[in-house]
Amino acid sequence: MTVANPGAADLSRDALTTLLPGFAGTELPGWVRDRLAAGLGGVCVFGPNIASPEQLAALNARITDANPHAVIAIDEEGGDVTRLFYDVGAPYPGNAVLGRIDDVAYTEEIGRRVGEALRASGCTLAFAPDVDVNSNPDNPVIGTRSFGTDPGLVARHSAAWTRGLQSTGVAASAKHFPGHGDTDADSHVSLPVVDRSADELATRELVPFRAAIAAGARTVMTSHILLPQLDADHPATLSPRVVRLLRAELGFEGVVVSDALDMHGASGVHGIPEAAVRALAAGCDLLCIGTDTTEALLDEIVQAVLAAVADGRLPEERVTDAAGRVRALAEAARPVEAPAASTDRDAELRRIAASFEVTDAARERLAQGAPATLVRLESEANIAIGVAPWGIDSPDAVVVRPGDASLEASALPGPVLVIGRDVHRHAFARAAVDALRAARDDVTVVEMGWPGADRAYADLATFGASRLVGDALLVALDGLAPDPVAAA
Repeated sequence: MTVANPGAADLSRDALTTLLPGFAGTELPGWVRDRLAAGLGGVCVFGPNIASPEQLAALNARITDANPHAVIAIDEEGGDVTRLFYDVGAPYPGNAVLGRIDDVAYTEEIGRRVGEALRASGCTLAFAPDVDVNSNPDNPVIGTRSFGTDPGLVARHSAAWTRGLQSTGVAASAKHFPGHGDTDADSHVSLPVVDRSADELATRELVPFRAAIAAGARTVMTSHILLPQLDADHPATLSPRVVRLLRAELGFEGVVVSDALDMHGASGVHGIPEAAVRALAAGCDLLCIGTDTTEALLDEIVQAVLAAVADGRLPEERVTDAAGRVRALAEAARPVEAPAASTDRDAELRRIAASFEVTDAARERLAQGAPATLVRLESEANIAIGVAPWGIDSPDAVVVRPGDASLEASALPGPVLVIGRDVHRHAFARAAVDALRAARDDVTVVEMGWPGADRAYADLATFGASRLVGDALLVALDGLAPDPVAAA
């Protein structure tokens, strides 16, 4: 058999190798299987792709059968952002809680536990840890995904989590380079701006990335934010200047992964195929396309890459280099067998509960011991978190959503326990709390997201809302009052 243009076939395969699409459903589509066999670099599995651990393991086995060197990525941060436990909530504390406990050995243990669960499922790359310094309390997309506000603290825990995860053979991805913590916008739906110089970035945002890289992070994920003092025209993912900062100044030699290109911050102006071309040209190696990628879109991206090479806008060697890095990443993904660490769950819950912030006034109210009415403020979660279960719930809980009618505050029996996430950022949530407080003096607000700087809507702050943190909240409440939540 002869091939008329073997070089073109090699380039098409290399272009496919740089792509990491998602897909719809819990079964591997035939078109994804075919492209995996043709060299597709891998896939990213999301919450809706997962029905159970057993189903995910079987799905990932089919992916590996189609391409033994496929990267199987998942957005599992081990806290509020979870895909592996999308149906029940994560059994881990999350980064902000880890930062407050500030025990790097425990953080490393959590990274290892996440890695063990992912390894058992067949995933080879976790888009974690989030190493952003959450310097803006109004940040709508990072918040409790961050280890904290202090660069040094974030750095040591980023390194520890990376070491723990990668000790299992699962690759880590420090994100979102060069730092998404100082924003008040969400790059899923807009283009956030971080107006800081390279020198300023070096003293805060870049500190945790240096630590994660020194700890051996195999990949770094770029962000879709604009840094006008570095590159006024291109978001970080599409900016050669920003990627050069990562390579030349931080010395990173691993795989540069783009955040999902279906996000507005990346493709809102150019569309996904052109964003893919620009990301490769900027220096990204592995392009996360996003959820529910279609066969037509994937083919359109490949054709856009080939056309850009033909036009001279994208050097062929850039595509070849990127594909080579992705293959090396996949080939290095070898399971590491180690005995699973035993965990004293009761002690872990007490330790997490001890990290919560509680005002003296809240302690006094909760110490009264009367069963409380639970009010859940259901704000719309950001796209990164999705609709995974959070916090604590009760069949008798009063649920308040944006647009709901005002609460009949005086009709609620007993003291009132309000739980919400980022309460200070949502007008409907503030209004509900204000109305309750105006009508009665037995209201305690539990903030399970990132509290506002003045703590006005955080009588008790947990700094996370994962399933484990929710269980720890019940432990904390039980320690303050005999029966704090009716029917919880």
